[in-house]
Amino acid sequence: MNDRLARVALSRLSEPGDVRLAAVVDRMGAATVYRMLRDEQDVAGVYTDVAARLRGLDPQRDLDEASAQGIRFVCPGDAEWPPPVEDLRTAEPLQQRGGAPLGLWVKGPLRLVEACHRAVAVVGSRSATTYGAGVASDLAAHLGESGTTVVSGAAFGIDQAAHRGALAVKGPTVAVLACGVDRAYPSAHRNLLEYIADTGMVVSELPPGCAPTRVRFLARNRLIAALAQGTVVVEAAARSGALNTANWASRLNRVLMGVPGPVTSAPSEGVHELIRSRGAALVTRGEDVLELVSPSGSFLAEPLRGPVRPEDDLTDRERQVLDAVPVAMPACLDSLARTAGIAVREVPAAVQRLLQLGLVEQAPAGWRRAPTTAGGE
Repeated sequence: MNDRLARVALSRLSEPGDVRLAAVVDRMGAATVYRMLRDEQDVAGVYTDVAARLRGLDPQRDLDEASAQGIRFVCPGDAEWPPPVEDLRTAEPLQQRGGAPLGLWVKGPLRLVEACHRAVAVVGSRSATTYGAGVASDLAAHLGESGTTVVSGAAFGIDQAAHRGALAVKGPTVAVLACGVDRAYPSAHRNLLEYIADTGMVVSELPPGCAPTRVRFLARNRLIAALAQGTVVVEAAARSGALNTANWASRLNRVLMGVPGPVTSAPSEGVHELIRSRGAALVTRGEDVLELVSPSGSFLAEPLRGPVRPEDDLTDRERQVLDAVPVAMPACLDSLARTAGIAVREVPAAVQRLLQLGLVEQAPAGWRRAPTTAGGE
């Protein structure tokens, strides 16, 4: 049996992220491991007495049936195989999950290697607040407009908002599932997943037909982190599953980012802890994320600053005069000089400059603030 068929068969036999199986496949090759297991040989204590199960599998039929549904199986050595996933081979396991995937089942027009060339994972709580969902959607939209792929898990809450934000601007998005790519989970997201499969990509380690389980979600999280250059956690409570993805991002030396929430918000407690003690970078906008995940110096976010005002370009002397100009009752030049504490000869030039900028107006009895600036700072 060739390597591809062996990987398909082994993916039916094992759970994704099986550390022992991943290690022996890396060391001996999928075809050799398949043959030894089929012949009921114990391979490093991975499995025994599995020959009957393997002989009952038909990996070629699996591939043919998947192909009829527009699903393809991508494995190491294929041109479409994404290099970032290889980092999972050397990353420390987490909760007994780890290792590189045997292969990936993919549905959608995007190519994995291209989609992951520039990608950011956006994850968070299923019980998202209005604030969190809005932030996730805005971040994803900004990333999508820049051509950056948004990776998430298609769950309720932050995941859904992230996918929809990217789709709203026709940006690339990838949904990584803990079940077969032919299944809609959650079922309420059937239309969303179908649309992602039509325009972006749906990915899973599990063969078509497989149902989601808790351990499969844990394995799925490592894949979300691996496919992206960085992970943004938008909302996560102290025990949120999104923190598992954040842990994987750290293990894989990916950029870890967190969006702060209100200090009284329980759904943001986990994010605040990531920022406070786990080295996550604080981000509040798409530009922040792009600066952190882009090659050094290739993208610099513009510093945040308030609106530009006419007063911004005033000299110290001109500002002194402006501060001396009354709001209601006009004042003459001598009065302005006394209030500002400067010589009368310096006032006319300053007043003319303020007039040009629309900050003051002339009245019969002297000068006063223009209506638009009467409120001061």
